[in-house]
Amino acid sequence: MNSRLLMLLIIFLSFVGLQFGQEKNESLQDLITEATKVSPRIKMLQSKFDLAKSNIEIGTNLPDPVLTLGLVNMPTNSFSFTQEPMTGKIVGLSQAIPFPGALSSASNVKAVDTSIVGQETLDLQNKIREDVSDLYYSIQVIREEIKLSRESIQLLNQISNVVKRKYEVGNASLQNIIQVEVQITRVKDKLESLKGKERSAIAKLNALLLRRENSTILTGKITPIISYNVKSDSLLKIARLNRPLLQKIKFGELKAQFMKEQAEYSFYPNFKLGLQYSQRDYSAKTGTNFTDFLSVVVGVTIPINYGGNKTEKVNKAIHLQSFYNNQYNSALQDLQHSFGNINGKISELENREILITKSLLPQAEQSYKASIADYQVGKIDFVNVIKAENDILNIKTELAKVRVDYSKSISQLEYLSGKQLTSIE
Repeated sequence: MNSRLLMLLIIFLSFVGLQFGQEKNESLQDLITEATKVSPRIKMLQSKFDLAKSNIEIGTNLPDPVLTLGLVNMPTNSFSFTQEPMTGKIVGLSQAIPFPGALSSASNVKAVDTSIVGQETLDLQNKIREDVSDLYYSIQVIREEIKLSRESIQLLNQISNVVKRKYEVGNASLQNIIQVEVQITRVKDKLESLKGKERSAIAKLNALLLRRENSTILTGKITPIISYNVKSDSLLKIARLNRPLLQKIKFGELKAQFMKEQAEYSFYPNFKLGLQYSQRDYSAKTGTNFTDFLSVVVGVTIPINYGGNKTEKVNKAIHLQSFYNNQYNSALQDLQHSFGNINGKISELENREILITKSLLPQAEQSYKASIADYQVGKIDFVNVIKAENDILNIKTELAKVRVDYSKSISQLEYLSGKQLTSIE
């Protein structure tokens, strides 16, 4: 019995260890991959792709031939096949034949739809990457704020102990003790608010992963900024080659070009080829075996452009080409504007991180140490100590936000350019 319990315990611990190991090793890239894999919108586009692929063959092949069966010159007084020499049974077969190249032109128009849906899928995957990254980085900064708030509470508790000792010897007032307790309460209130934001962000991310809303999401530490410098013109070139949205517009323009070619085929005639075999019976009246007949018929449509309807089909395709071309140029203009804004923000965040780490944070820490020392000897009021401690908390929080905003900005550039610019773990 003991050996069985021991075995079950080992299995259970192994399973828990495996689960913990999987959670621990789950990176941002793993989350992006999973969100892409389970996305219902991706699966919807995959079905749309299959639909577009199946639609290529519809109406792009020869129509079915027509089989004709009938009677010709049947006498109504007797309905006899042998009374009149012109009476016969006919079997006909006809086939409509579009002008050479018309069917392949129609096939080209429909085939482009698969490429358009393919680019829609890639763009959605690109958007999912940005959405998951944005939520992941948001969770990171919230957790860093939670960590800093807890550290602040510990620090305030230490300050409270100092104040209480000074109060016991008559060197501090009761008001000082109340002030530090109020500050601790404020930080605790902020901590509860941050926990709520954390739960909300985790629930949103789990929704993208199709997990339970309270499933654990592990995040790494916020990393310092690594200087990144890609000019807007270079990003625009990258986007021309990699952004699925731009490729989709280009495929739309290509489809319009194929539609123009298809419309031009309406000015050419279509054909119809028919074969008809007439079988005649032996005539008892004349004692003659009548010869069977074989007929061949060729029909040609006359492409009359009534009311300019065929011309307008061509014009419509030309206007559609112009629309997609202008849409492409407009999208490039929007991208250039966005790249300029984001690069400006990135430069600002790089400079702010240097200023905070090299100047603001060291100065705030020195100010706090000095205020503690001065307060202990009665040179300054207790309010200055609280302010110095709060300054440190605010500066460290701002540093975390700066670094996370930087990561989010890079993620936005990757989405807009359609290419992963940095490695993520």
